[in-house]
Amino acid sequence: MFVPERNNMTSSEPREVIRVGSRNSELALIQTKHVINCLKDLYPKKKFEIVTMKTKGDKILDKSLPKIGEKSLFTEELELALEQGRVDFLVHSLKDLPTTLPKGMILGAILKREDERDAVVMSKKFEGKTLSTLPEGSIIGTSSLRRSAQLARNMPNLQVENIRGNLNTRLKKLDDENGPFAAIILAAAGLKRMGWHDRISQILEPEEALYAVGQGAIGVECRESDWEILSLLEPLYDVNTTLRCVCERSFLKTLGGGCSAPVAVSSSLIDDNLTITGAVWSLDGQTLIQHTLDKKLFIPYDDGEPPKKCPYREPRLYCSVAPGKVSGLSLAGAEDLGNKVAQSLVDKNALEIMLNARNEVLNPTKS
Repeated sequence: MFVPERNNMTSSEPREVIRVGSRNSELALIQTKHVINCLKDLYPKKKFEIVTMKTKGDKILDKSLPKIGEKSLFTEELELALEQGRVDFLVHSLKDLPTTLPKGMILGAILKREDERDAVVMSKKFEGKTLSTLPEGSIIGTSSLRRSAQLARNMPNLQVENIRGNLNTRLKKLDDENGPFAAIILAAAGLKRMGWHDRISQILEPEEALYAVGQGAIGVECRESDWEILSLLEPLYDVNTTLRCVCERSFLKTLGGGCSAPVAVSSSLIDDNLTITGAVWSLDGQTLIQHTLDKKLFIPYDDGEPPKKCPYREPRLYCSVAPGKVSGLSLAGAEDLGNKVAQSLVDKNALEIMLNARNEVLNPTKS
């Protein structure tokens, strides 16, 4: 278990009320309440208070995400509140969280992953259709370059248009009878957490569409020096999800990718065999670089006892993830695997493709 020194704490007294920071969207609040309910089951005497706020990514809806800026679009305001002590921890969709966190901040837990795949939601006039059976020229809404590049490659008969806003807003645009969209593509996890299973028209398997790093997982961010909160969060770790997400985050961190590059992954951990596929596309989908590797990990059974750590060494983080109850050897192996897949793409000219994609997004060629 990752435990910082107690003397870094502002107070040794347990907090009566723990303040939890969250974006104020409906989905963000559902995820935050899920984390709190898990903690209440573990600590029934603890009290939790949700503090909501809007982030830059929530406020600016008339621009695509890459044009707003790369870093911390959905986290900066929350992390400032955490740094200033106005909240004790933050609940994030892990895919929104940069692979390197601000100094003094760490991921104190990664919970069990929901469905990581992408989902297609059809407009009412195309109910019963799939992407492959839509009429030629049908417009698909997505704000993700990763999704649009894969669509351009796999289904060039369809058109893609940017669509922004929270889930409610995007579904409302889809349902507008006078709107342009035949379908939109969203994360399946968000739809399922909202209870909107019936809106899912099609699930895209990884061989059809790779997904975003960390998609479907919930990450809990806290201060690195906050012993009380880290101890509180430690039981929430899901070993399988944590190892997969550390591998995915290591892949993205090595590439230096963000929302202005079409980068995606898929991963699996079966028994002790971790497999990851990572890919980079050009914006038009015509160029694809992809690589798959796997590795055997040592995953000891959880016997309820925290692993011992050497008192003379600083605890190691893995892409800003505290090890918690997860084996450090396994985490190091997962991190190394993600890095190796990314390096293989770099060797095949991935960085130039990503740079070209970024330049094309920020400085589109005028026709």
